[in-house]
Amino acid sequence: METTRVAGAAVSRIGLGTWAIGGLDWGAVPDSAAIATCLHAIDRGINLIDTAPIYGHGRAEELVGKAMRAHGRREAFYIATKAGLEWNERGVYANSTLPRLRSELEDSLRRLDTEYIDLYQVHWPDLLVPIDEVAQLFADFLREGKVRAVGVSNFSIAQMQTFRSVAPLSSNQPPYNLFERQIDDEILPWCRANGVAVLTYSSLCRSLLGGRVHRGMVFDASDIRSADPKFKHPRFSQYMTAVERLAAFARERFGKSVLELAARWVLDRPGVSVALWGAKRPDQLDAVAGVMGWCLDVDAMIEIDRIVAESVTDPIGPEYLTPRVRGD
Repeated sequence: METTRVAGAAVSRIGLGTWAIGGLDWGAVPDSAAIATCLHAIDRGINLIDTAPIYGHGRAEELVGKAMRAHGRREAFYIATKAGLEWNERGVYANSTLPRLRSELEDSLRRLDTEYIDLYQVHWPDLLVPIDEVAQLFADFLREGKVRAVGVSNFSIAQMQTFRSVAPLSSNQPPYNLFERQIDDEILPWCRANGVAVLTYSSLCRSLLGGRVHRGMVFDASDIRSADPKFKHPRFSQYMTAVERLAAFARERFGKSVLELAARWVLDRPGVSVALWGAKRPDQLDAVAGVMGWCLDVDAMIEIDRIVAESVTDPIGPEYLTPRVRGD
C-alpha cells in the first residue's frame, strides 16, 4: 500500500469511503458485511476510513465504531468524518450553525465510540454562516483535543483561504475522477502549492468506472444513481462508450481493468493525496492490490484524455449532489 501524510499522520493513499455501508443510498447492507468490509480494509493496508453522519443518518459511523471495537486497536484506524449537513423529509441542507456543529461532533464521537477524530471536515460550505466563525469553532475543537486535524469538503479556493486564515487547514475533499475534473485548473494546484492534502471522493464516479455497470442497467429509486444525470439517457450511453474504450485501453496497454486504470489515474494526478474507494462488501476491495506498484506515463494520460473527449460529447459534473440552502 502506498502511503502519504495528512497533518503529519501516515495514511494509506487509498481510503475506504463508507457512504455505501450507510445503507440508504446504495441499497441495504447487513451490519456483518459492513463491519467485515472495514476490517478487510485494515488487513489490506487501508487505514484511512472516511465517513459522515449523513451516510445512513448515523449508521455508517456506528458501523465504523463497531469495526474499531472488533479490531481492538483504535490507533490502527485513521478516522475522517464530517459535519455540516442536516436532513429532513424535504431533502438535505447545508447547516453549519455553531450549536449544530458542536452537537454533531459530540454525536459523532459517541457513534464512533472514540475519544478523538483524526480528521474532522466541514462537509459542505453553508452560505448562511460566515466561514471564519466555522473555522474558529473547528480551531476550538483542535485545542480541546477532540479532533487532531481539520479539513473541508467541496470548498472553493476563496472559502479555503478564509478558513485557513483562522484555523490550520489540513485537507480538502472534492469530487474527482476521469469524468469529473472541475478541480484540475485551480483547486488542485492551489492545494498542492499551499500544502493542503486532497482526498478525492467519487474516485470511480459512483461505480461508473468500476467495471460492473453496463448498458441498459436500471437503478432502483433508492439508489443515488437514479438521480445522477450521468446514468440517464442519452448521457449514459456516452459514458458507457468511454468506459468500454477505456477498459480496452487498460487491458491492451497495461493488462489492467478499467477500475484499476481509473483509480491509478486519480493517484497519479499531481496534488492528489488520497483516493477514496467506496465498498460495502469485503470483496469489493480485492482490486486495490492491482492499483499499487505502477503508474501512468504521459502518453497514457494523453490517450485517456482523447478517449474521454471523443466519447463524452455532453459531459456533466456532480452538481446534483449539492445540498439545498436552508429556507429554499
